[in-house]
Amino acid sequence: MIFDISTALTWILFLALFPMSFIWLRRAWRILAKRDYSEVALRHGESPPNPERYAMKAFTINLLGGLLATMTIIGVVTAYFDFKTWNMIAGMTIWCKIFADFAVSRHAHWGLGRGGKAS
Repeated sequence: MIFDISTALTWILFLALFPMSFIWLRRAWRILAKRDYSEVALRHGESPPNPERYAMKAFTINLLGGLLATMTIIGVVTAYFDFKTWNMIAGMTIWCKIFADFAVSRHAHWGLGRGGKAS
């Protein structure tokens, strides 16, 4: 195995899956079991006026992201996924999680249509 920039980035992506999956699953647990809405739909560190309204959306996003990241880790360790497959799953999971969180936070703070604030 030749150590070059591609190998380093691959290892960084794989090792980053561990804390990401832990944090996402912990957030899902906090939202569902503990009813802690402090990290739901944050925008500039501030919660929306009614975070419990968006809690199930945030729970679903965090749960799916955490489970997909965990599944990817298990697939790599057991050699079930080849390089292209696990790399694609990990990358798409990260980007979709980021975009979904962004969409929920913007919807929670601004709402949709008519330019008014969400109530």
